[in-house]
Amino acid sequence: MNGPDRIARLQVLAAGLRAPLYAERRLELPFGRVWAVLADLEGELPHLIPFVREFAVPAGDSELKHARAVDALGLRGPFEVRLAPGWCLMQSRLVTMGMAAVPDGGGTRLAVCGALRPAALGPVQRGYRRLAGERRARAFFRAVERRAALR
Repeated sequence: MNGPDRIARLQVLAAGLRAPLYAERRLELPFGRVWAVLADLEGELPHLIPFVREFAVPAGDSELKHARAVDALGLRGPFEVRLAPGWCLMQSRLVTMGMAAVPDGGGTRLAVCGALRPAALGPVQRGYRRLAGERRARAFFRAVERRAALR
């Protein structure tokens, strides 16, 4: 998958999911530092997403991984994770989240999306989009910038 196609691919995924959270931003940090944060799901995801307390990903070189998430309430759930340079897609039976990044000059173009998977939860997603989608996206980008600046 070449560079710009990662962001376009995530846009298509978000549109197909009717994702209440989709945002893009250019960060003034090099791709390597930004992607080092995003690819470290186990170490960084709890710092980037407030309701994730733990995200355990088995070691290995495979692009497909089976992870386990623990949310803020202690609920556990399995996730299928596809992780490659500049691309991450995480899916459980209830949630889909994606991240895509490409180098952009000396900075990085970053996109994120999140959606609930059951179609019956469409009204919940629409409400979330209105009430919190943009705020959550801003908080996510700020957290990525803060964590990447520490590297």
